[in-house]
Amino acid sequence: MDTMRDRFAPVLSRLLDEDPRVAVVLAEIGADGFTGAQRRHPDRVINVGIREQLLIGAGAGLALAGLRPVVHTFASFLVERPFEQVKLDFGHQGVGGVLVSAAASFDWPAGGFTHMAPGDVALLDTLDGWTVHVPGHPDEAEALLRHAVAAGDDKVYVRLSVQSNAQALPVDGARFHTVREGRGGVVIAVGPMLDNVLAATEGLDLTVLYATTVRPFDGEALRRATEAGVGMGVGADVVLVEPYLAGTSTSAANDALSDIPHRVLGLGVGRAELRRYGQVDEHMAAHGLDARSLRERISGFLGAGALLV
Repeated sequence: MDTMRDRFAPVLSRLLDEDPRVAVVLAEIGADGFTGAQRRHPDRVINVGIREQLLIGAGAGLALAGLRPVVHTFASFLVERPFEQVKLDFGHQGVGGVLVSAAASFDWPAGGFTHMAPGDVALLDTLDGWTVHVPGHPDEAEALLRHAVAAGDDKVYVRLSVQSNAQALPVDGARFHTVREGRGGVVIAVGPMLDNVLAATEGLDLTVLYATTVRPFDGEALRRATEAGVGMGVGADVVLVEPYLAGTSTSAANDALSDIPHRVLGLGVGRAELRRYGQVDEHMAAHGLDARSLRERISGFLGAGALLV
């Protein structure tokens, strides 16, 4: 199966052909995929070289000129390094664009910590008005890329990953998807975490929600999913499993359930730097995101609420 990033250049190249507003801004990374598109649209495929602050500034400038810029590089160079430009050039100037990242949390372990950005979504969460898509399958990535480009002049972040679920699910760029229903608690699986969450919760009396758009956070879906526990007088127990910094969405879940008794456990990538870079699956296990570890952590938190079905 191809990866999410394999879809990026072909999808955007077609969008460049279809929509004269679309422009792509690159900083060397991924430029080879746009050779043909650059020949056809030399004024709308721009490679600024290894200059990430300029990457963001150029994208925002294109937006000021009325175009719909799609800006792409690794997450550490797209969100972390030029964060001031993201904050000012897009946010302060009140323009929109699409930031598309790759290799965020630990997708390229050999690159080391300089090429890892598990805090990217949390960092964007400090800014106002960003929509954040976290697809879990290449088909979902393609759909959400198209959705992001078509989203008027909104500010959108699309987080691509080499990690993938086995099957794609319907995505609409807004709502959580109910994959499994139960009464003992709710587990929200974000993007490529779904398969591990389903394996970890097999046989447990739990609702599993699937989230590919995490900002805005679908608080209504979470509230509906907790109705069974609240109706039984046991309150709402929620576990968030995210492929980035642990706890990134706990405040959003707390806000959604602010008027009812609840507990929230945020699982994700830990803060400690893992200096033996290894492979992606080794990072997953080290952060407790493999299926076995997730089952232990989820069951330990929910206790009797997660009784076997």
